[in-house]
Amino acid sequence: MAVTPLSTTDDSSRSIPATLAAANSPLLGQSLEELTAWVQAQGQPSYRGKQLYQWLYHQGARSLQDITVFPKAWRQAMESVDVGRSTLHHRVVASDGTVKYLLKLRDDQVIETVGIPSAKRLTVCVSSQVGCPMACDFCATGKGGFIRNLDVHEIVDQVLTVQEDFGQRVSNIVFMGMGEPLLNSTNVVAAIRCLNRDVGIGQRAITLSTVGVPGRIRALAAEQLQVTLAVSLHASNQPQRLQLIPSAGAYPLEVLLDECREYVQLTGRRVTFEYILLAGLNDQPTNATELTQHLRGFQSHVNLIPYNPIDEADYQRPSEASIRSFVAELEHRRIAVTVRYSRGLEENAACGQLRASRQ
Repeated sequence: MAVTPLSTTDDSSRSIPATLAAANSPLLGQSLEELTAWVQAQGQPSYRGKQLYQWLYHQGARSLQDITVFPKAWRQAMESVDVGRSTLHHRVVASDGTVKYLLKLRDDQVIETVGIPSAKRLTVCVSSQVGCPMACDFCATGKGGFIRNLDVHEIVDQVLTVQEDFGQRVSNIVFMGMGEPLLNSTNVVAAIRCLNRDVGIGQRAITLSTVGVPGRIRALAAEQLQVTLAVSLHASNQPQRLQLIPSAGAYPLEVLLDECREYVQLTGRRVTFEYILLAGLNDQPTNATELTQHLRGFQSHVNLIPYNPIDEADYQRPSEASIRSFVAELEHRRIAVTVRYSRGLEENAACGQLRASRQ
């Protein structure tokens, strides 16, 4: 069956010629070829395109004034050009070294991004939207409503911001921040390609998390990216999923799983399933058994995520005994499983909490 890639089917954004994009868009997010065309359109020699490219993606330029290899007169003439960088609105550091950032965009909207260091890597958790329209019942971001999609430069900027703040090269990216990436698929796919091509982060080190949008997982497969797809199930049956995720009414669990199987067939890559454990609701032995039945024969991996409580919802974090019991049931039935504990618990760890507390 022929599948149309996301970049030509997503109504949230339309493809436009590269030269037109370069003329009207922030510079960040554009390729070397596009930047070269832009500098030439400003009457500059082509080699300045490579200089601009290097300063944007590898030397942290936040304006053309920062690019000291450019002639001073030209920098002054181009003072109004939008490079596409955000400003730091707020920054908090947890005891484990995790850093949460609130970044203010050009329209004064604020988004969250997170830098998560470990012994061998630096991971950035990026947002794809301002707010989120999915309205998941347990999620602080969903409680705050949806405002707009993020542009390509606003996604790429988050990674550069964390990289510059840590003074360390980013090794991994997870699209697990604010928003539903597949509702902003054109810009998200373009940002992934930019982060791979221009920032130098391998696609296999990038994870895209989605709660599921009908048809979009199949279309993502057609893009032939090497990213890891992480699907947020959070329930072992349709009634429970509908309670937690309102959009599940239009995308039943079995239909979602069928599209995930098709994704595996089209890409040859396994799917990661994310499952937030909520005390007394979806952390029971019967839930674990139901989940294994759904995933039997599936090329997959399960990430169990103990819930981080938020003020806006009554759900609670499960006990360690419940977590161990759930893991044991999955392992007994030969389902690959990992427990993923959130970092920075004392600093509003749940996505959207810090933004809500500061707005």
